[in-house]
Amino acid sequence: MKLSQFQFILPKDRIAQEPLRWRDECRLMVLHKKTGEIEHRQFKDIIDYFGKGDTFVFNDTKVLPARLYGKKEKTGADIMVFLLRELNKEQRLWDVIVDPARKIRIGNKLYFGENDSLVAEVIDNTTSRGRTLRFLFDGSYEDFKETLFSLGETPVPNFVKPKVTPEDRENYQTIFAAHEGAVAVPAAGTHFSRELFNRMILKDINKAFITVHMGIGQFRKVDVEDLSKHRMDAERMIISEEAARIINTAKKGGHKILAVGTTTVRALETYVTTDKEIKANDTWTNKFIFPPYEFSIPDAIVTGFHMPESTMLMSEAAFGGFDNVMHAYQVALEEGYRFGPYGDAMLIL
Repeated sequence: MKLSQFQFILPKDRIAQEPLRWRDECRLMVLHKKTGEIEHRQFKDIIDYFGKGDTFVFNDTKVLPARLYGKKEKTGADIMVFLLRELNKEQRLWDVIVDPARKIRIGNKLYFGENDSLVAEVIDNTTSRGRTLRFLFDGSYEDFKETLFSLGETPVPNFVKPKVTPEDRENYQTIFAAHEGAVAVPAAGTHFSRELFNRMILKDINKAFITVHMGIGQFRKVDVEDLSKHRMDAERMIISEEAARIINTAKKGGHKILAVGTTTVRALETYVTTDKEIKANDTWTNKFIFPPYEFSIPDAIVTGFHMPESTMLMSEAAFGGFDNVMHAYQVALEEGYRFGPYGDAMLIL
């Protein structure tokens, strides 16, 4: 497959800037991959396609307030620091992106908050944009994290909305978020409400939770026409013994596995045994799924409507079939579906 095959014209006003008031009442397009048939439903109808013993697999990562605004020492120049991951808890070391990057050097100090309540020192330049910062904080680790996160902004992508609001801190998060570490929300999971979880219990639909800490690579532009030459950024993934047991038991019993979101799909497909089972692990994945691809674990996926030429769209096309999915996107444009992490959803069966 070529990058240009995943191009389409997406008007900017079709990217949702806010979620709907009720999480489970967005629109749901249902694509039947064997026939190409399309249905138009509401998200809360998703359980109509599943029954007793089927299992939904969720990504329970929690989004960091990853975007900080500060000043450079001496010049007072405005800078933006984007937290990527914590490197060392004791030394307060973080892997970050600094913008603008060109004038930031090793040894520079950066100041954040009123009265410069938080100070960081640049100690390494790892790439042209990446940096390692040591935060200089005289206090406990808990006080440091509280200060750091109080100054941080929810990292809703700029292509979604130009200015983040306080409501985004809750909106750009799933209700089951448990393990801090992501800088992008697993958007398909945001449509699940407590009411929908309760209805799943009544139908004996099981839940399994894995963790994939989504990085900024989710939005990194693919810059090669030949997709086989693209390399994904690595993301930490954790599959517990309990999650592996639930998923493998359902699979052996002939029940359906629904992967909630393309990050969940990547994690489930990263390490699969010859018997098509997954094993518990705490590792990193840079798996890139694009057509053609033979899936081992999920029988269905639910995901959003993604940007042109995005790796998420490519994963959808690998599962649903390229022609089916690209046609479904054209229908979505014609029918007024909302795109992006605050948009509508597509179930592929």
